[in-house]
Amino acid sequence: MNSILLIMSVVLAVAMIAGALMAVYAKRSMAIAILAAGAVSLFASVMFLILGAPDVAMTEAAIGSGLTTFLFFFVLRRVRGGEHD
Repeated sequence: MNSILLIMSVVLAVAMIAGALMAVYAKRSMAIAILAAGAVSLFASVMFLILGAPDVAMTEAAIGSGLTTFLFFFVLRRVRGGEHD
């Protein structure tokens, strides 16, 4: 059982690093960078769940993955749309 958790942790860590690199080096589309950053946060919440911290995992999923990604897309739409206050 411990080897399965270790393998899952390593796979999630590699996925988090790949997502972070994708978020940093996404030059064509800002939307891809936002989605990659949201995926990193989602992988982090799964990692917290594996490590035995379900409260931290739920907070990370709700705030880091959900709210932050939505906020970034909202701001991106406002900036690209040229809306003024």
